[in-house]
Amino acid sequence: MKVAETSQHIYKQGLSPGKSGNVSMKKDDLVAITPTKTSLKDVGSESVALVGLDGKILTEGVIPSSELELHLMIYQERDDVEGIVHTHSPYATGFALAGKKINRLEGLGAVNKSYLEMVDYAPPGSSKLAQLVKNGIKKEDILIMKAHGVVSVGPSIHEAVLMAEWVEKTAKTLFVAQILKNNGNI
Repeated sequence: MKVAETSQHIYKQGLSPGKSGNVSMKKDDLVAITPTKTSLKDVGSESVALVGLDGKILTEGVIPSSELELHLMIYQERDDVEGIVHTHSPYATGFALAGKKINRLEGLGAVNKSYLEMVDYAPPGSSKLAQLVKNGIKKEDILIMKAHGVVSVGPSIHEAVLMAEWVEKTAKTLFVAQILKNNGNI
């Protein structure tokens, strides 16, 4: 299953350590999403939850991610999205924790804005966070959640992962550039 493979890939890339992060994909009116309180490295096809777009859980014995409402709201808002990745990657999350915006660099499409969008803080798994993300993701494929992490979306789960990898590399590059500017000497 793509959700399990993607989850393990994200973990191996260091984008969601421990039991952080979640992944989903949509096909028609079904959503496959990672389980709650599980490391992405341990997600197998048997542990992925199937949920209807209405929120009805269709798999017995598997509790979906606590961010299920966030994923469902994005799918309901954006017909073009079929994959969502939520990470706690170290550099991008560092920017989010510091409340610092991440410059939008070249690499994935045209640079139409100076910074990646950031939404205000709301508790993880809350309806308030889901609503903030739903409103923020309307015209964006990457969204930074202040003091939390990153959400990336795409027309496929593969594209959502590429976005998550891109934003982490961008944040790392910006961090290194700022250190070099401040110190001057290597």
